[in-house]
Amino acid sequence: MSAPPPPPTLVQPPTGKKPGPPRRHRLWWHRLVLGLWYRPVEVMDEARDRSAWSAAVLLCLVSGALGIVSVDAFRKQWALDQQLALQMAAIAEAGVLVASLALGVVTHAIARTIGGNGRFEPTVSLFVVLFWVTDLPRLALATWLPHGSTLVQAVAWTTWGFGYLLAILLIRGQHHLSTLKAAVAVAVQMLASLALLKLGPVR
Repeated sequence: MSAPPPPPTLVQPPTGKKPGPPRRHRLWWHRLVLGLWYRPVEVMDEARDRSAWSAAVLLCLVSGALGIVSVDAFRKQWALDQQLALQMAAIAEAGVLVASLALGVVTHAIARTIGGNGRFEPTVSLFVVLFWVTDLPRLALATWLPHGSTLVQAVAWTTWGFGYLLAILLIRGQHHLSTLKAAVAVAVQMLASLALLKLGPVR
């Protein structure tokens, strides 16, 4: 008399049942933020078709706070009236959120117009994330050094170029566009950010 077959194990699925598709582990925001610096291609491929709203909002708030603190007008107002200064900061933070969302929405709309097929939420949220991730070094330096200093300006140009490259890779992957079309899709937004946020006259 033959022995009964062994029971199913965790490694071997039961007979007659096919293993399901591999589960994608959660992409934590800190892994996304740090990974964009040292392995951007791998991280953006892993983040494809995923939204990253929590990381996007967090980065907007942190970056907005750094930008506000570096403005001389805010520092002077803080010395005179801290409550009014905080109200101004809250309004500025809301403006940063709205402006960041607008940049992402415009990027997605242009990509769709020129033939892209990416989804709205992953494109917009990930664009906001990489936009502020690449701008953090400049913002951190600007809180201690004058905006017009050579070091701050050099970091601004370097991080802007790196952000532009990441934006191209993002749109190319999300919308399945050629590199040229992806560059066109993000050109207007990146040039506007260069003029208004990184090298603009507002202090």
